[in-house]
Amino acid sequence: MRSAWLASIALMAGLSACHAPLSSEQMETIQVSADGRGFVCAPSGRPFTPWGFNYDHDERSRLLEDYWDTEWRKIEADFDEMRVLGANVVRIHLQVGRFMRSSEAADAGALRQLKRLVRLAERTGLYLDITGLGCYRKSDVPAWYDACGEAERWAVQARFWEAVAAAVADSPAVFCYDLMNEPVVPGAQRAAGDWLGPPFGEYHYVQFITLDPAGRPRAAIARAWIQHLSAAIRKHDARHLITVGLVPWSLDRPGLTSGFTPSKIAADLDFLSVHLYPEEGRLGEALEVLAGFAVGKPVVIEEMFPLHCSLATFDRFLVESRAVAAGWIGFYWGRTLAECRASAALPDQLMAAWLARFEAGPPR
Repeated sequence: MRSAWLASIALMAGLSACHAPLSSEQMETIQVSADGRGFVCAPSGRPFTPWGFNYDHDERSRLLEDYWDTEWRKIEADFDEMRVLGANVVRIHLQVGRFMRSSEAADAGALRQLKRLVRLAERTGLYLDITGLGCYRKSDVPAWYDACGEAERWAVQARFWEAVAAAVADSPAVFCYDLMNEPVVPGAQRAAGDWLGPPFGEYHYVQFITLDPAGRPRAAIARAWIQHLSAAIRKHDARHLITVGLVPWSLDRPGLTSGFTPSKIAADLDFLSVHLYPEEGRLGEALEVLAGFAVGKPVVIEEMFPLHCSLATFDRFLVESRAVAAGWIGFYWGRTLAECRASAALPDQLMAAWLARFEAGPPR
């Protein structure tokens, strides 16, 4: 996902007429288009192009739940700024430790704040990509959760999604539910309680959905997990889309793989999401990886940033990705374009260049 360099920035610091933010009165449910390549607003049928931001932490590297109880005006200002920049989707990341008080009970206070955030999204005309089950900061993960076995852990995860879906199902501002950020099925047995991948900076973005494949095909485990959590959501919400945020090494190729092979899990998702950071001199490889996710469902590049390449190369990536991608989601961390431009710090200057590019709109 993000590299340590990308995390350090945070610490130091048209395709359609429907890509722009909408007023709350104009918000409709987002559905997959009839040709299976993109999205439309329902019931109007207007094309919808996701163009937005990951709002995963702020400029002080705090996760959303760290400050949403005490600094609501900051969140309102950030949503206003993202809208002004031209976003129509905001991807939020919910931590399981903040939303589950125990293996059986969801946290009522966290659900109230989520509903409040959804109302803010409605007022600003921004759709939410609700990514759940985060364990980004290891110190926030409950000991009881890490002690769960596979079946018990999946049951907790299902209760998380039941609670979230029940809280927000009626809102037009939900673009999708992302079951988990960068899940992985391990190729071999892992130690008890070792559910998280290596950290990037202070955060753990990769998470394992089992510790013991026990001879099962990895893609079969991935499908069973997706089906289990999707069923939990569908108990309360039959209309909003479901996806999973996948690492680029999810393709069935020699070397490192996640077990979430796109061609084998696509039938269980409404669209596919991939996280891609093109590298200078290797643009063709990034586009080839993206093409591997084109398996009959819309594809959204759910994370992107000019991390390993120039802005010119990144812009070329955006343009050429149109052959596959139906939407793009970058990053916003609470510092406005004006604030970044006024700063002499290199990370702020890099972020300013990115935000200025974002403001220009989706690739044409």
